[in-house]
Amino acid sequence: MKKSGQALIEFVLILPIFIFLILAIIDMGKIIYYKNRLENQINSAIEVYLNDRNQNELETYVKKLDKNFLIDINYDGDYLEFQLSKPIDIITPGLNLILKSPYNVQVKRVIYDES
Repeated sequence: MKKSGQALIEFVLILPIFIFLILAIIDMGKIIYYKNRLENQINSAIEVYLNDRNQNELETYVKKLDKNFLIDINYDGDYLEFQLSKPIDIITPGLNLILKSPYNVQVKRVIYDES
């Protein structure tokens, strides 16, 4: 029995699993990276809104950060809910079915409106 043939078959059997794991790690890393980035940027966006009280200027500020960031403000009595989100394309075959590509990473903050 040839050892080179056995090694080739083992390699062919393991390669798809290895590629899937590498792509899944890249996708999860992108999700974590953008979640962290959104967490940091939403505080800045809230400060911009509270200083100017202008939703158009807030949207312009958010678009300067990243053109794919989406900002949403909901008013609920004395509270303001800010939601910042970004759609991310999932590249891993199979994982895009589980996470519904494009996956929408989002963060929310609720603040008391003192005015």
